[in-house]
Amino acid sequence: QLQLVESGGGLVQPGGSLSLSCTASGFTADYYAIGWFRQAPGKGREGVSCISSTGSITKYTDSVKGRFTISRDNAKNTVLLQMNNLKPEDTAVYYCAGSLGCGSTWHLPSNNNYWGRGTQVTVSS
Repeated sequence: QLQLVESGGGLVQPGGSLSLSCTASGFTADYYAIGWFRQAPGKGREGVSCISSTGSITKYTDSVKGRFTISRDNAKNTVLLQMNNLKPEDTAVYYCAGSLGCGSTWHLPSNNNYWGRGTQVTVSS
């Protein structure tokens, strides 16, 4: 079993930055790819970014390219999502999730078997 816990959410002004952290635990935590997803009120859950188990592959949805950066430290069982130049449309609950890889379906929630409980990110002036 893989357990995931998100932290780092909060309220930030447009143009500001936040860093989200996903801490993983379990027997084979560093075996899994980790993805970040978000869900805004009244909308479906969408894939934001994905990083492979070794960190050699990263993917981003188009709306966050150039603004968000995903990284991982397997020694600390942690995946970070650095979010810069935040926009009001980035407001959502952010979840991290575990899967077997960042393939062509990385952005699909159904591709992930393990989920954290989420952390709220609000971008507002």
